[in-house]
Amino acid sequence: MSIFTMEYLGVLLFTGAGILVGAVLAGWLVRNRLMHAHEQQLAAARIEQSIVQEKLLAHQQTIEQLHVQAAQSREEMRVHQQRNADLQASNAALEVGVRRVPFVEKELAHFKEHCDGLQAELRRESAALAQAVEKASRLAKVEAEKVQQEEQLATLQQHLSQHKTQLAELRTILEEERKQSVEKIALLNDARDQLKNEFQNLANRIFEEKSIKFADQNRTAVDHLLRPLHDQIGEFKRRVEDVYDKESRDRTALHAEIHHLKELNQRIGQEALNLTRALKGDSKARGNWGEVILERVLEASGLQKGREYDVQVCLRDEAGKRYQPDVLVRLPEGKHIIIDAKVSLKAYEAYYCCEDVQEKEQYLSAHIESMRTHIRMLSAKSYEALEGLCSLDFTLIFVPIEAAFLAAVEKDSSLFSEAFEKNILVVSPSTLLVTLRTIQNIWRHEYQNRNALEIAKKAGGLYDKFVGFVESLQEVGRQLEKAREAYQSAHSRLVDGKGNLVRRSQELRDLGVKAGKKLPLKLLDSVDWEKAEDVP
Repeated sequence: MSIFTMEYLGVLLFTGAGILVGAVLAGWLVRNRLMHAHEQQLAAARIEQSIVQEKLLAHQQTIEQLHVQAAQSREEMRVHQQRNADLQASNAALEVGVRRVPFVEKELAHFKEHCDGLQAELRRESAALAQAVEKASRLAKVEAEKVQQEEQLATLQQHLSQHKTQLAELRTILEEERKQSVEKIALLNDARDQLKNEFQNLANRIFEEKSIKFADQNRTAVDHLLRPLHDQIGEFKRRVEDVYDKESRDRTALHAEIHHLKELNQRIGQEALNLTRALKGDSKARGNWGEVILERVLEASGLQKGREYDVQVCLRDEAGKRYQPDVLVRLPEGKHIIIDAKVSLKAYEAYYCCEDVQEKEQYLSAHIESMRTHIRMLSAKSYEALEGLCSLDFTLIFVPIEAAFLAAVEKDSSLFSEAFEKNILVVSPSTLLVTLRTIQNIWRHEYQNRNALEIAKKAGGLYDKFVGFVESLQEVGRQLEKAREAYQSAHSRLVDGKGNLVRRSQELRDLGVKAGKKLPLKLLDSVDWEKAEDVP
């Protein structure tokens, strides 16, 4: 081949290299302007660039084939290839810098259109190179076109010089923009630190406020839960103290009553004698007087009317016959004791007022016989067989005058045993008071046992409440742990990973979105910007 052909091929090579360099520089400038594009779009742009590079390699292979045919132009081609390699190295260096620059989504279409234009231009250049190869094969026949080709060569050299000048200008612009990029990166880092700090403060403040509010709510809920528990414990303590205080008072009162029992009996006996003298010949009045004495003994025993005993209770047997005992004393477990106070003391009154010894003996015997008759009559009533009554096997006959009781027993000791055989017990005010005191103590222990059962029941309820409180407290702990995990997850989405909210918000601000406030610097500091930008 001729020197002209080699020069022509060299010119074509320089032209292709210049076009390639211009395309690369133009692409880099476009990419530098679109430094906030999306990572996926950057990957697509890289694929397009690799296609351009592959096509460039294809052109290089075609040029190498031309070098084989044009052996004399190999040295010049090698120089051009070296220059091309330098340009590719520059392009690779530029790609390293461009690789970290994000792009905005709206300008990606423009970049693709530009790449399509570059591809079309490369196709045109490829067609031109193919034509040049064809012309080189017919170079021997077109010597006449040498002058024209030389002119074209001069023109191409001029274009090459212009491209070199443009390349120098582009390098200057690139250096300036590189400096501006460094300044912008510094500003972004400062803004990022400020946004990170502010957002961290905001998140901490929100978390603290929520924690305080949650703690207040939990404290209120715990107070509502514990207040009934505290009240029940106080009630439980009060009732226990009341039980023991009452028992202590009852014991003291019992001792006092025992000490004063003799005096009380003497007073009652004296009053009975006085009333006996005043109630001569009136049997109903004498019966009412006996009931009054019995009522006083009941009141002195500590039993409560309507609860532990009742008076003049109306009862009926299976035949419908009406019975009305003077006093019905209740015992625990539904038991009852009947007390009768209708003993006639008319004979004893005569005995007491009589001064003749023989007459006194007669009146005393009449008094004993009157009591024996009353015992037989009371035994025949069979109170224990009445419907709705669970009486014990014996009934009490109350003798309101202690002396009348003692006189009868001393005169006829068998009277008491005869009455007992008929399930009748003869009692005086003193013996009845002791009996009723015993019943009152039985009731007191029964109430204590009932209170103990109630205490045990409330203790069980208290334990159940405590278990519920423990479960609620554990649930509070689980909810706090869930709140902490939710906070960590929200904070991670905010500042960590690819496409975190802080980074996207800052990008929107950098793109020109107007905002009256800035993110805290502490929040911006917590964002790993380099890691987020390196993720493709």
